[in-house]
Amino acid sequence: MTTTVETHTTYSKSYTINEEERYMTQEDDWDRDLLLDPAWEKQQRKTFTAWCNSHLRKAGTQIENIEEDFRNGLKLMLLLEVISGERLPKPDKGKMRFHKIANVNKALDFICSKGVKLVSIGAEEIVDGNGKMTLGMIWTIILRFAIQDISVEETSAKEGLLLWCQRKTAPYRNVNVQNFHISWKDGLALCALIHRHRPDLIDYSKLRKDDPIGNLNTAFEVAEKFLDIPKMLDAEDIVNTPKPDEKAIMTYVSCFYHAFAGAEQAETAANRICKVLAVNQENEKLMEEYEKLASELLEWIRRTTPWLENRTAEQTMRAMQQKLEDFRDYRCIHKPPRVQEKCQLEINFNTLQTKLRLSNRPAFMPSEGKMVSDIANAWKGLEQVEKGYEEWLLIEIRRLERLDHLAEKFKQKCSMHESWTGGKEELLSKKDYESASLMEIRALMRKHEAFESDLAAHQDRVEQIAAIAQELNELDYHDAATVNTRCQGICDQWDNLGTLTQKRRDALERVEKLWETIDQLYLEFAKRAAPFNNWMDGAMEDLQDMFIVHSIEEIQSLITAHDQFKATLPEADKERMATMGIHNEILKIAQTYGIKLSGINPYTNLSSLDVSTKWDTVKHLVPLRDQMLQEEVARQQANERLRRQFAAQANIIGPWIQTKMEEISHVCVDIANSLEDQMNSLKQYEQNIINYKSNIDKLEGDHQLSQESLIFDNKHTNYTMEHVRVGWEQLLTTIARTINEVENQILTRDAKGISQEQLNEFRASFNHFDRKRNGMMDPDDFRACLISMGYDLGEVEFARIMTLVDPNNTGVVTFQAFIDFMTRETAETDTAEQVMASFKILASDKNYITVDELRRELPPDQAEYCISRMTRYVGTDSDAGALDYISFSSALYGESDL
Repeated sequence: MTTTVETHTTYSKSYTINEEERYMTQEDDWDRDLLLDPAWEKQQRKTFTAWCNSHLRKAGTQIENIEEDFRNGLKLMLLLEVISGERLPKPDKGKMRFHKIANVNKALDFICSKGVKLVSIGAEEIVDGNGKMTLGMIWTIILRFAIQDISVEETSAKEGLLLWCQRKTAPYRNVNVQNFHISWKDGLALCALIHRHRPDLIDYSKLRKDDPIGNLNTAFEVAEKFLDIPKMLDAEDIVNTPKPDEKAIMTYVSCFYHAFAGAEQAETAANRICKVLAVNQENEKLMEEYEKLASELLEWIRRTTPWLENRTAEQTMRAMQQKLEDFRDYRCIHKPPRVQEKCQLEINFNTLQTKLRLSNRPAFMPSEGKMVSDIANAWKGLEQVEKGYEEWLLIEIRRLERLDHLAEKFKQKCSMHESWTGGKEELLSKKDYESASLMEIRALMRKHEAFESDLAAHQDRVEQIAAIAQELNELDYHDAATVNTRCQGICDQWDNLGTLTQKRRDALERVEKLWETIDQLYLEFAKRAAPFNNWMDGAMEDLQDMFIVHSIEEIQSLITAHDQFKATLPEADKERMATMGIHNEILKIAQTYGIKLSGINPYTNLSSLDVSTKWDTVKHLVPLRDQMLQEEVARQQANERLRRQFAAQANIIGPWIQTKMEEISHVCVDIANSLEDQMNSLKQYEQNIINYKSNIDKLEGDHQLSQESLIFDNKHTNYTMEHVRVGWEQLLTTIARTINEVENQILTRDAKGISQEQLNEFRASFNHFDRKRNGMMDPDDFRACLISMGYDLGEVEFARIMTLVDPNNTGVVTFQAFIDFMTRETAETDTAEQVMASFKILASDKNYITVDELRRELPPDQAEYCISRMTRYVGTDSDAGALDYISFSSALYGESDL
């Protein structure tokens, strides 16, 4: 606050000094003019005399000779009282020379009190009738009281009067006002001024450029008759002088300015209202665009969230892969435009609030549920449900893959088991031992023992079937009911087989003592063939077993196990040959002793042909298994190449995004460059980021290939596609927000007249106390910053300031809020009172305004805008259809009626 007061004080002093120097320069010029061109003195004498009389007549007097009539100082003091409206000290009544000098000195002292420095003009010269000094004094009075207060578009005095003439005569042909001498010689400029304000007094279309005297006399006569402006110039003097006297012309033209001051005031008021209404219309358009964009974005989020929340799993792999494809389209096609819309919505909201704040309008409050925080919360909710959706999809795909594998394995094992158990219950239920011979009984007994061995060997398979069924149920297999039914049937059958087996053993044991003969060779063959047969069944099952792997290491483990199995084949072949040797021995004994064989081994259903056939099958399955494993090796190698290809790109893109984030943050805290340089740098970063999008798309393509190949991990990089997507979206949002912040800083700087040096000072102070280097200050750091800049802060005052810089209670102060606070009190903005005063001028000091007055003074679109929004005036002193401009002006600034 202290700094602002000192600045204003310095400015005021500087203005006074400049004014004094300017008047001194004008007087020196006046002296030189008289010495150079005596003809000008004649023009000035006539003009100044007429100008003085135009004011003295208000006091009932006049002068005839400008040198003589001001010598005693009485009429000079009277002239100053008339034009200033102030009372001068009482004049001396005596007629002596010193009385006259005293009166003239009182007049000169009054002129000096108005901030005018008189150079080389003393009371003695005026009393002695010095014409040059008298004219110089009158010109100084004219400058101070008739010309100095003229102000047009931030220019004043002579420049303001010249700009006013140029603005008023611009539409007229053959008129080009560039000065106060030769531009007025043809009289058209004076006629144009009159016609612009009073077109009923002069028919401008009938004037000719080659008739300057006629044009000048027309202007003089009309001005004197209708505008109460006395004739101060002679047309012949102006036309016949190569360069008319500038001061005479300025004096005469200033009378026109003051005559038309009322019309100028109305025009200024209309311009002010147009400016205010244009700002209000633009702000309302931005508010409508924000509401529309916010509604569309919230509706999209409302429609999308239930889709992402739906975790209903499909029953087939194809359906789940389609879900994954749909999610991929959502992330790559549907969501990116919405990310840009969200970012643009925040940018529009910040820009609108900045414009409202700079134009002294109340802050924009969106409709309920459409605040930036509401949209941010909705977006956060969307990303929360989105975060787990892709992970759930991949888990479900893995689950379905596992389920398909287990279901096929379950069917295969069940088929093999059911094939083995087929007819076993019927065999166990036979009572063939009741009519069998001893040899046959013994054979049945041995056969049953072999069956029991076989039954025990199949126990593991039944347990495996039950375990697979249980896992299918735990993984929520869609056809679990069929699996359970089949598994229960197998278990019930297995229990029944155990019961029947025990019953048959009991029956055979009861008759075992009746039978004594046993064929040892058949028995030995059965005992060796059965486990070997089981081994071959297990080998066939393993060789045909389906597998699923996700890495080269896993497939290499399977290859190692297969190689170990192949290493056991020679030993197995020995066992096969030993078993076949027993069969050959049986044949040899039968041949040797002439035993007639029935062709059936009483102890087993296996024959030598069965063993040979299964052995051939095992040898056939081994190379097929080799081929399957090698094909899987090739597939895993291709997957490894995809992993390395993705990792190579991700390890470049991830650090690149992080580097750009850091570089962008460094651009914003660099005070060595101007805001425009920062904007150019940020635009270059933005273009580089846009150009880099192709690398992200290529990485997305590699990621898609990996997912299509069911690759779910990558040990070559720590960057996942989700990491890169999030980093990329943050980079896009950061560059857009940073550009918007710099644009708002430029807008604030230009609107409030902040120099680059001041902005650098603000940035240096902010950076010094931004201890976390995140572009924001904590309240304690902000208080320390203000104290370092000379603020004397109490708790109440600091709390008030915090409500200005942190209206949403976020607990931090941004650089934009810091600049707004530091420049808030220097802003020159329109107020409701100024707008009311402007409307009052248009309404001719009435408390209401009519539709006709609005349509006459304002452009059509803004006049209709006011008419549509103003309420009817309820006072008793109004005309029909009168409108209330006071309530309308208050509503523009969010205030109650004043």
